[in-house]
Amino acid sequence: MEKPKAIVVLTGAGISAESGIKTFRASDGLWENHPVEEVATPEGFERNPQLVYEFYNQRRQHLLTKDVKPNAAHTALAKFEHEFSGSFLLVTQNIDNLHERAGSNNPLHMHGELLKMRCLNSQMVFDIRENFDYDTKCQCCRSPGNLRPNVVWFGEMPFHMHQINNALEACDLFVAIGTSGNVYPASGFSQTARNRRAHTVELNLEATGSSFDSHLYGAATKVIPNYFKQILDS
Repeated sequence: MEKPKAIVVLTGAGISAESGIKTFRASDGLWENHPVEEVATPEGFERNPQLVYEFYNQRRQHLLTKDVKPNAAHTALAKFEHEFSGSFLLVTQNIDNLHERAGSNNPLHMHGELLKMRCLNSQMVFDIRENFDYDTKCQCCRSPGNLRPNVVWFGEMPFHMHQINNALEACDLFVAIGTSGNVYPASGFSQTARNRRAHTVELNLEATGSSFDSHLYGAATKVIPNYFKQILDS
């Protein structure tokens, strides 16, 4: 393969697992011992907002502990972005901030961000590092009960899709890292890229059954630095 000129990278939970962040959904279908419908749907938030607030407050506080920090895979992507002379877009399904902390420039969080909250009335987005709940007054409308986590729940459209699709249609290399790629719309990213004759690569801990031109398996902190160094050296 010739040295690529335009790259789109998609990262999922697998890249943050070695930083101490558990993958969201376990094999039994529960998220942190809660059914998905309770904590990751608009209907669940409407039924029991306090449970949803507590769920994301706990995850936010875990993210902010000193033990959670970027690993070598995050750092390698940031280094590559700064050294690569072509076009590069980093898209992540993760709602943590480890890419930013590693030095990546403006990764697109298609599923939102744990350290942001959104007003249900104005749709304004605010940074948040503390706990918040139904009684927290919104900064723009000054009313309680109007704030929700700025994360994408099941049944909601991911963010930045227009920008992502444009980049996929223009790239000559698409790399999926630490994600099964089986959930819509990310499940269609590799095919969109392939339709434009881009080379598609899966870097993952183990096989996922997804359709890519190339596959490399192993720990993210080992596979990712080596793979992107090879591109720079080619």
